Amino acid sequence: MPSRISSMKSFRQLGFLKLHFRGDPQAQEEDRVLNLFRNRAELKKAYGELQKEVYRLKDRIKQQEGATQRAQDMLATLEGQLAFGETAYPALVFYQLRRLWRTGRELIEQLVADLSRRQDQRERQHHFAEHHRRQTARLQAADQQVREAEKRAAATRAALSELEAQRARLNRLWHYFKRGALVQPIAAATAEAEAAASALKEATAGVEAIQKEPVAAFPGISVEARRAINLAAIAYAEALCARLSGTGLVKLARAATSYREVSDEYGSRSDCEGLMEQIERAQITIQSRSNVAQEIKSRTDRLRGWVRYRNPAVDTAPIPESLNSPHGGPQGGPGSQGTQGGGEAATTEGSSTGMPNVLSEDTWDLFKVLLR
Repeated sequence: MPSRISSMKSFRQLGFLKLHFRGDPQAQEEDRVLNLFRNRAELKKAYGELQKEVYRLKDRIKQQEGATQRAQDMLATLEGQLAFGETAYPALVFYQLRRLWRTGRELIEQLVADLSRRQDQRERQHHFAEHHRRQTARLQAADQQVREAEKRAAATRAALSELEAQRARLNRLWHYFKRGALVQPIAAATAEAEAAASALKEATAGVEAIQKEPVAAFPGISVEARRAINLAAIAYAEALCARLSGTGLVKLARAATSYREVSDEYGSRSDCEGLMEQIERAQITIQSRSNVAQEIKSRTDRLRGWVRYRNPAVDTAPIPESLNSPHGGPQGGPGSQGTQGGGEAATTEGSSTGMPNVLSEDTWDLFKVLLR
């Protein structure tokens, strides 16, 4: 028995024997132990994965609890501010300023979305039309090849048929040598006919392959189109700033978005009421569609004349500093008083040098809106 077991082990090592004898209890015990170890390893792996998932979920719960606690603290702070008149009015101004900022961003986002949708539709249609044009040209060339292959196949079949008919007519005993002389031409004609038939089959398959070719995936809006849309967004941001020039609201709204809670003093109750009236008028002003298309176009045309890109091949957002005109300052657009000078005065809202550099200052969260 020991010699047989050692022989079986040797065969297993050499790969000549893969099956165990059913009557061998030691082999069955070995299989059972191996299965136990295998199951144990799988269970340990599954347990480790479950442990990792538990830790991940616990971490997410802690993060969510922290976010919930912060929201509750903010709500409690807001309730305390609204409970008293001297803090309620500044809170109202604070959140109305934040809403003004969001309104400006939403207007620019809507413009970018509308332009992107229309440009996507145009370029997608052009993409499919170009594919159809190329496919039609290839089909015409392939059809021409099919017609030529058909003519050649018909000619070779006719030549072969003529030779075979000629051999069939030579059916007399004294035609023996003449029939023998036709063997080589008939073999050559047969090979030529088979080659022509094969070429015709390949040409036909080529036509079918072209017809079944799927349209290549649309690569998306071109770089030039995305640049044009981004310039329109920048121009719109400048137009919104121009409509609020002299009010100081853009600067106040930017400051309000930098804090989660009311942190600025907006003056007395009468001062806050005056600010809220200005904010209400500003909301109406920036949402007005009067002459907005013409203003965006004129500003976009001017920007296109001098903006630069870090990588002219792929970048879609211009270098912020390149928004400044060649004369040294940001463009103010219609109604502004020139763009001479630079430095700090060039970025002061409502200054005589024009509009702020909306891209450098990320006015209306412009960087989040621009296409990449």
